Amino acid sequence: MKVARFHAPGDIRIEESAVPEPGPGELKIRVRNCSTCGTDVKIARYGHHHIVPPRVMGHEIAGEVVAGDAPGWSPGDRVQVIAAIPCGACAECRRGRRTVCSRQESIGYHYDGGFAEQMIVPAKVLAVDGVNRVPDGVSFAEASVAEPLACVLNGQELARVGRGDDVVVFGAGPVGCLHVRVARARGAGRVFLIDPNLKRLDRAAAIVEPDMALWSADVDVVEAVRDLTGGRGADVAITAAASPTAQTQAVAMAAPGGRVSLFGGLPKDAPIIALDANRVHYRELTVVGANGSTPADNARALDLIASGRVPVADLITHRLALADLRSALDLVAEGSAIKVTIEP
Repeated sequence: MKVARFHAPGDIRIEESAVPEPGPGELKIRVRNCSTCGTDVKIARYGHHHIVPPRVMGHEIAGEVVAGDAPGWSPGDRVQVIAAIPCGACAECRRGRRTVCSRQESIGYHYDGGFAEQMIVPAKVLAVDGVNRVPDGVSFAEASVAEPLACVLNGQELARVGRGDDVVVFGAGPVGCLHVRVARARGAGRVFLIDPNLKRLDRAAAIVEPDMALWSADVDVVEAVRDLTGGRGADVAITAAASPTAQTQAVAMAAPGGRVSLFGGLPKDAPIIALDANRVHYRELTVVGANGSTPADNARALDLIASGRVPVADLITHRLALADLRSALDLVAEGSAIKVTIEP
């Protein structure tokens, strides 16, 4: 079978590999879709400290069961697989905070991932209910988007996005688009979308239809949001981009009692921003992080897709073969697509 392996930064190879066989408590699945994201681009270019090469990449996975002895699963079952694997036993997991598990592992990092024709789902994944049935009417491609959608659900719950809120989303990529749609599903009053790339902003806005799209290269977005909200500012500002400028602007535009979600992480070698602590203090702001998702978030994401409350099919702008993975990652890096999915 064919797989895409990371060997070193800049060295992703499409290779022939032996078909894997499942061990006790494992499943073997035929991968039908494994979607790409910005993290895949970063791994391809710079590697990752959790990846010991060679490693099959890919973590936004949907497919069908081929074999395995995991109870409750049979060949032909349509499944979606989590990316982040909590241990289920550490102090944080026992407290219900599985997204910050101290022993978390990940598909495509610690275990071979979904840029392959077939893959093994480790027993650890099944032990934490990390394999979900794909609902009828949901395609494999849509199911593969459940993983990033699950991360968005976690982030918006932590930021307490609610009915009537004015929500600002920084970043018009696939995650930013999902944030717009989830905010609407949670009852937000108005949603504003910000991006410095006009082409990407226009493309995303045409699909997810925010109440206002702001091109940050052309306007002072802090002042623009204040104008749009009658001087109050944003109830919630979500930085779905790896941008220190966006994080600083998010704090500056937050309304009294507002919530700022630092959803997108910064580069490891430049993680520090200037925070106006007095603004946080006197306006009683909440600044909250967001790190991945839980297995339960993935199941809820599938339900939202199936119900139509959060559509994702129209966000999938490119479908490519496994042999074209490098081109797919280039599309993601250039911002020339919204969601790119690989169909091995």
